[in-house]
Amino acid sequence: MTSEEAKRTEGGAWGLIARYVRLTDRISDYVGYLAASLIFFMGGTLIFDAITRNLIKMPVHWAVELTQFTLAAYYFMGGPITLKNNDHVRMDLWYATLTERGKAKVDLVTVWCLIFYLGVLLAGSISSLQYAIATGERRFSIWNPSVIPIKSLMVVCVMLMLLQAIALVFKHIATLRGEKL
Repeated sequence: MTSEEAKRTEGGAWGLIARYVRLTDRISDYVGYLAASLIFFMGGTLIFDAITRNLIKMPVHWAVELTQFTLAAYYFMGGPITLKNNDHVRMDLWYATLTERGKAKVDLVTVWCLIFYLGVLLAGSISSLQYAIATGERRFSIWNPSVIPIKSLMVVCVMLMLLQAIALVFKHIATLRGEKL
């Protein structure tokens, strides 16, 4: 990037967009790295369950269910960084043969489908969270945990994915303009 492009990027609306993209990327990285650390927590919980069940003969009934909740959190929290790093699954039959500008054009069209999907998912997750709060929803098990924390995390992570998808729109526009955010 030349110094003239850097000056143009720093000020005005495009500078605000660049700051938005950097902030969203930074938050997605932080949440993604936090999600990666959950693997160790899940492993520890399952090892604890195996030890208490098989060696001590005192099974803890909450361990597997806690691991399931943690796995759901892992998936939710991994979504934004997956979008940011372009690590999602895609059919590369012809996409891989496109130029960077060609890929940006295709991605700019398809990202709107993602934004629509995430909007519907956000509306549904908010509705589900409202229901859980209104009814005090719990899992029907021996442990009987509240589902409000995991549903709250789902809402936050879907919102972050939506923000990251909007950042992708700006990145694709920048690519089409021959710039980099």
